[in-house]
Amino acid sequence: MGSDRARDLGLGVGRFPTGPYNALTDVPGVRVGHRTVRVPPDVHSGVTAIVPEGVSPVAPLPAGLFAGNGYGKLIGVTQLTELGALETPILLTSTLSAFRAADALVGALLEEPGHTEATSLNPVVGECNDGFLSDIRSRPVREEHVRDALAAAADGPVAEGCVGGGTGLGALGFKAGIGTSSRRLEVAGAEVTAGVLVQANFGGTLRVGGREVTPRDVAVPGGRVPERGSCMVVVATDAAVDARQLTRLARRAVFGLARAGASYGHGSGDYAVAFGTRRGAVAVPDGELNPLFAAVLDAVEEAVLNSLLAAVTTTGFRGRTLHALPAARLRELLGR
Repeated sequence: MGSDRARDLGLGVGRFPTGPYNALTDVPGVRVGHRTVRVPPDVHSGVTAIVPEGVSPVAPLPAGLFAGNGYGKLIGVTQLTELGALETPILLTSTLSAFRAADALVGALLEEPGHTEATSLNPVVGECNDGFLSDIRSRPVREEHVRDALAAAADGPVAEGCVGGGTGLGALGFKAGIGTSSRRLEVAGAEVTAGVLVQANFGGTLRVGGREVTPRDVAVPGGRVPERGSCMVVVATDAAVDARQLTRLARRAVFGLARAGASYGHGSGDYAVAFGTRRGAVAVPDGELNPLFAAVLDAVEEAVLNSLLAAVTTTGFRGRTLHALPAARLRELLGR
């Protein structure tokens, strides 16, 4: 993984401060775990688990979803949309491994004490296509990898770049992967946190501070633009919001990708899942949501930058290479 984040280069986005880790895990009760699956030169894949504390079918969390472009294989989407409720952890993995990951998640949950009598579970599994750098047809993510990611889920700092479900991904012409960011703000008089995690694998031209940045601008070989890769965004907040309002947050999260340069191409599945960690709270009035909307837009933009800056140049399947965004050259280009 690279060592830089956007704020290390003076590229923090927006007016709100971050949480202590500038990560999804700044939202209390949210943990993140990765399991990277790498067998050079052909396999660069993995799985990332987002685990809200105590989530289950009997104790679901309010949630919303927005599909900016529905070219993807997001498992569990219809029930999530219908009920506005998240009842399992969220997994992010490779496209053709998503189905194995969903089965593994169900198997792991059925063994937990609270699920011994369960006859229905709705696993939520998002995916991105890592087939440019990884032998995607081998479906390398297995049950043990999912269980490892769930077991590794922790609060605190979150590894970014070429880890977990971001291992084999590229975005905006560069190597990319997992990125995260958070914001602290006030909503309806209460101090709250909004956190974002992105699995970045989309096409377009990178924009940093409103300026377009191509591989040529930073003196690296041009990268393939992966128009067929889905971009997954996960948003969490401890604000008092309901499922309908979380759907509105999810929309802003997908909109936020445009700030970083997303083109929303035909073959890109651009999804956001947003969940709240407060069960049964009286939702704040819609008119109080504007700061939360702004915070999510800012956090998504910064999370994408973090996913790029944390990634490292990777050569994978069939000798294909995606080059990392070089922090030093970016700093020079921007005069930072």
